[in-house]
Amino acid sequence: MKHFPIFLAVEGRRIVLAGGGDAALAKLRLLLKTEGRITVIAENAAPEIHTWAQTGKLTLIERAMEPGDAMCASLFYAAHEDAVEDARTAALAHRDGALVNIVDNLGDSQFITPAIVDRDPVTVAIGTEGAAPVLARAIKKDLEERLPASLGTLARIGKSFRGMAEKLPFGVARRNFWADYYFNAGPRAVTHGENAVEEALDALLHDHLNTDAKPGHIDLVGAGPGDPDLLTLKARKALDKADVVIYDRLVTPEILELARREAIMIDAGKEGFGKSMAQGDINALIVDHGLQGHHVVRLKAGDPTVFGRLDEEIDAITAAELSYTIVPGITAASAAVAGIGQSLTKRGRNSSVRFITGHDTKGYADHDWRALAEDGQVAAIYMGKKSARFIQGRLLMHGADPLTPITIIENVSRADQRVIATTLVEMEPTITNAQISGPALVFMGLAPRDAVLAAKTTPVAIPDPYQTHTRPISTQEAL
Repeated sequence: MKHFPIFLAVEGRRIVLAGGGDAALAKLRLLLKTEGRITVIAENAAPEIHTWAQTGKLTLIERAMEPGDAMCASLFYAAHEDAVEDARTAALAHRDGALVNIVDNLGDSQFITPAIVDRDPVTVAIGTEGAAPVLARAIKKDLEERLPASLGTLARIGKSFRGMAEKLPFGVARRNFWADYYFNAGPRAVTHGENAVEEALDALLHDHLNTDAKPGHIDLVGAGPGDPDLLTLKARKALDKADVVIYDRLVTPEILELARREAIMIDAGKEGFGKSMAQGDINALIVDHGLQGHHVVRLKAGDPTVFGRLDEEIDAITAAELSYTIVPGITAASAAVAGIGQSLTKRGRNSSVRFITGHDTKGYADHDWRALAEDGQVAAIYMGKKSARFIQGRLLMHGADPLTPITIIENVSRADQRVIATTLVEMEPTITNAQISGPALVFMGLAPRDAVLAAKTTPVAIPDPYQTHTRPISTQEAL
C-alpha cells in the first residue's frame, strides 16, 4: 500500500487550487462538497468558477500564483494542465507547508483524491493508487446503485443519538441496536420524515434496554484452501459479524483480513509433530467467549468436517448449551485436484476416492494399506509431508505398483502454489529434495493432466524399485 487512506478534517480550513480550466473544474465540483474554505488562483478562470465566487462558494484570485498564497492551506491542488506551471506552483505550495496534489501526476503528488460515493455524512472512498481509474469508477457506480439516498439522513440522525446509545453495554448489545436501526427500524421510519426516525430511535433504545442479553453463538467455519476468492459467501458473512475469531495456523492472512476490524483475533494454530495449542484449550476458548455473549467464529482451513476435530468442539459447545452453525468450506483436495486439471473420480479408473491423514493424535496414522495398494486406487493424503516415508513404505510393502503416480501440491490455490509430479517409488526423497515449506496435499493415483499427456508421447526411463538410491523420474513445478 503506497497510499494510506485517511479522512482529513477540512471544516473551516483553507484548500487552495491553482488553475482555472477543465481539470480545475473537475476537482472543484468535488471540493465544494466539503466544508473547507476554498481559494482558487487563476489568471483565466472558467465562467463556472466566476459564478461560484460571486455566490460566495469560494474565493477567486485572478492572477498567477505567488509565494505565500498557500500559507496555512491544508491541501493544495496544481491543476493548470501545464507541466511547467504545475511544477512551479507545487514548489511554492511545498514551501508554504501544504500537502500537494498535481492533477494527473501521481509520482510528484503527496496525496491523491479517490473516487467518492457521497451519502453525507457517510462517505465511501475508492482508490487504486492511479493504477486503474476505470475500475474505481465501476466500483463507484456499483456502490451508488446499492446505497439508498436516505442513508445519509439515517446516519446524520444516528450520529446525534450516539450519546443516548451509550446506555447500552459496549460490544454486542450496542452493535445489535445500531444494526436494528440501520437495517430495520430506520429505513421503515425515514419514509415518514425525520421526526418519525427520531421517534423510532427512542422506541428502539427502550426495547433494547429492556431486553435480556442474548447468549453467544458459535460459527464453525471452513476457510477453504487459502485463496480468499474460494471462501463461501456464508463464511464471509460470519466473519463480518464476528466478535471473536479463533483461527488455525493454515488460515491465510488474506482471509483473516476479511474479519471485522474490531474482532478479537486468537491464533489457535496446530502443527503436526510441532508446537500447538491443546484441543482442550481451544474448546475452552470457544465456550468462554460464547458464554460472554460473543459471536464466535472458529475458523478452520479447508472444511471443518474433514480432519478438523469438529466433533470435540461441538461436544464442548453443546455441553455449555450454546448454539452453533457449521459453515462448510472447500477442502484442499477439491481445490488441489482442480489445480492439476483432474477429477477425483473417473469412469473406468476409480469409482471411489479416499481422504486419509498422514498422522493423527497418536502419531503416524494407520490405514487399510492392502486396499489402498490395489491398482486404480485414488487417495488424497492430508498432513502427509512428514509421514511420506512411512506411507511410501507401507504401500510398497502391501504390493502397490512402484510407478503409481504421486502428485504433491504445495500451498493449494494460492499465488505461490507449486505442483510436483513423481511416482510412489520416488515419493521420498522427492518431497525432501523439494524443500516444501508450506502446507502440502499428496495425491496417490493422480498425475497432473499435462504430465499424463506428456507421458503418452515421451519415452520415460523406468527406475528399478530395488535400487538403493533413487531419483525423481519427472518433476513439474508450476507457479
